[in-house]
Formats: sequence, structure tokens, C-alpha cells
Amino acid sequence: MKKLIFATIVAVMAPAAFAQHALAEKKNCLACHQENKKLVGPAYKEVAKKYAGQKDAVAKLAEKIQKGGSGVWGQIPMPANPQVNAEEAKQLATWILSLK
Repeated sequence: MKKLIFATIVAVMAPAAFAQHALAEKKNCLACHQENKKLVGPAYKEVAKKYAGQKDAVAKLAEKIQKGGSGVWGQIPMPANPQVNAEEAKQLATWILSLK
């Protein structure tokens, strides 16, 4: 029974995770970030670890995704991403924070 429940959860969640990765690819986020290793910007898993447990993490990251930022991860600034709307930024932030 536990295996069936786990398989159901994976089947439901996998398309959502894939969709968010596809959105990151479509919005050109993966030019600077990857899930598991640093490129120009930090690995998404490192971002998730840094913001873990913060109540306002989704809103904070969504804003950074859209407006850019600097100083949190070093001297290289993250540029603004005007091609990402508010809902997409929230989806991306939620996905990033879900990575372990």
C-alpha cells in the first residue's frame, strides 16, 4: 500500500517539477543557474538551502527573479528579468525552494 501511495505522489508531482524546470529553461534562467552546481549564479539547491524555513522566501525570491539583485551571493549581480511575470516568478521561486 505504501508503495502505491508513493508511486501516486511521484506521478502527480513529477509533471509539476518538470514543468517548472521547463519554465526556467524557457525564461533563460538556466543560462546562469543549474539545480546542482554553480554557474554564474548559485545552484538552485544552494538557494533552497539558504532560504529554507523563511516564511517570506517565496515572495523574496520572486521579487529577486523579476527585479534582480546583488550582494547576496557575491559580487556578480543578478540582472532583472522583465520577461518573467509575477505569477511565473512565484512558480519558479516555489520550485527552487522545493529542491533538496
